[in-house]
Amino acid sequence: MTAEAFVYEAIRTPRARVRRDGGTLAGVPSYDLLAQLLRELTRRGLPPEVVDDVVMGVSTTVGEQAGDLARVAVMRAGWPDETPAGVVSRLCCSGLDAIASGAAQVRSGMAQAVVVGGAESMSRTPMMADRPAFALEDELGAATGFVTIGVSADATAAKHGFTRSDLDAWAVRSHTRAATADWRCVVPVTAGGETLIDRDEGARPDVTAESLAALPALFSEDPLWARVEDRFAGFVRPPHGLHTVATAPQMCDGASAAFLGSAEIGSTLGRAPIGRIVAWAHSAVRSPGLDGTLTAARSALKRAGIGADDLVVAEVNESFSVTPLLVARELGLGDDVVNVHGGAVAVGHPLGASGGMLLAHAMELLGRRGGGHGLLVIPGALGVATAVVVEGFATEGAA
Repeated sequence: MTAEAFVYEAIRTPRARVRRDGGTLAGVPSYDLLAQLLRELTRRGLPPEVVDDVVMGVSTTVGEQAGDLARVAVMRAGWPDETPAGVVSRLCCSGLDAIASGAAQVRSGMAQAVVVGGAESMSRTPMMADRPAFALEDELGAATGFVTIGVSADATAAKHGFTRSDLDAWAVRSHTRAATADWRCVVPVTAGGETLIDRDEGARPDVTAESLAALPALFSEDPLWARVEDRFAGFVRPPHGLHTVATAPQMCDGASAAFLGSAEIGSTLGRAPIGRIVAWAHSAVRSPGLDGTLTAARSALKRAGIGADDLVVAEVNESFSVTPLLVARELGLGDDVVNVHGGAVAVGHPLGASGGMLLAHAMELLGRRGGGHGLLVIPGALGVATAVVVEGFATEGAA
């Protein structure tokens, strides 16, 4: 009989925007962001000596994010030297991959307590700093269908009939909701005894559809559109472009961490779980395209034995406005289910950290709403996507 993988804690740092002159967290390496969360888990009652493994997602594994960032963070946090730790890297889906990997260890009985999550400092380790061959070698790029992620987003929007005004309207919604979000799962980042940041940056409640309509499209002149046309017969390129700087996910820095464990470890520690990991699915579609989110979401829901109408919450990474719009429309999800406190187009997508952030959001929202099922989903470059289905338990005083 398969064991359950329960969630006992799910926390994250604030999301700090990347800025040319140095953002709020530009001076803090991603291993330090993770280390601060690990120490916070200890303060919340997780004895490090019971942890069987630490699995963290990192998208850009180069420079100071290379060489097993998770193990460096464990040692930086002052956890026992005997604590195993490793990273997984599945582009933007890395954090969800870490959650699935940790849950698999617990459910198989091979571990009792696993810490999962992810980190990314896009200020210090910019996207593409690892110089992947598919982005540099023309023949390989053509074979894999690699295009810049913005072209992929525009191609997905055009394929599914979303207009520029649809995308802009989602960005307004995201900013408006993120500006009033009050997440209890957020742990302030400190340095030298002082708080650097205690809430997400970037949300602008004054954004309007009219102001966004005046922005130029970002990707309409990208020469890699030729690859899209080569790979999809009959594809019609949008003549004026679709996504802008306002409907693209903000680059930011951040980290996330969650404590997954068995029923036995909860009993030993005297802890009640806040939820459980129910099912997950990885998928891929012909690149370029972000619609692998639909394949992954449907597969994860099927494995969980539920339908989209059973979802109380859906945290869909705003990998451009098209992604939540597509998932909401195709799964028939209501406005009160999808990204109820905004998302990445307003406050950022710290790549490897985002999966754990979505988990923290879902656990908190489901607790407030009296429990039920939630869906987490993120697409990535080269057509990949990952989805996780969770169940949250009602917290004390839930409505």
